[in-house]
Amino acid sequence: MQPRTLDHVALWTAERDAISDFAVARLGMHVIDRTDRFTLVGSDARRGKLTLFDAEGPRERGALKHVALRVSSVDGADGGGSSFEVGDGVQLRLVAAPTEVEYDLDHVALWSARPAQTAEEYLRLGFESAEPGPEGQPRVTVGGAFVEFHEGDPGDPERPLLNHLAVLVDSAEATRDEAEEKGIEVADFVDAANTLAVFLWGPERVKIEYVEHKPSFSLT
Repeated sequence: MQPRTLDHVALWTAERDAISDFAVARLGMHVIDRTDRFTLVGSDARRGKLTLFDAEGPRERGALKHVALRVSSVDGADGGGSSFEVGDGVQLRLVAAPTEVEYDLDHVALWSARPAQTAEEYLRLGFESAEPGPEGQPRVTVGGAFVEFHEGDPGDPERPLLNHLAVLVDSAEATRDEAEEKGIEVADFVDAANTLAVFLWGPERVKIEYVEHKPSFSLT
């Protein structure tokens, strides 16, 4: 189980057009794909992205605290703004750090009832240990991006904001086989037009997608 990068963060939202329009107008992104069910936005189709799934509102916070995007300079991004509420309670932040692609994913912040233990459990899912975040939060890393855990109750909402986290792998089938050997619960396996993906249940019922790009993958 060897994820290569943090590929995307998928959200349930009743305001996908408003969030998408904000990302395009103010966060250096473009619409990579749009269907009746979802909108995929990002600055580069092969780097960190947001997937916005249509869902009834209002949505509940659940496990998601915020999503942070990496830029080379916060002062040069969006007139100096660094934190935004973009609809349905979705919080986006900008983090200044060296980056090959502007507005790539820097980290996802999750609420956890037991942050240190949750971070340890993510190692079993192929994530790597990392130094704590700027405010001391436990963190794990994948491909230079992070998932960090803040003390708080993720609850068990009926209408959560977070659909899933997605990491890129070389083989979704091999990941599924390894998960089954480890006794990790498999939520789904999806054969789509451009991808193969296995969905696993992570700690505190956060769903994690391990996605493989098919040779036909051609999003821009």
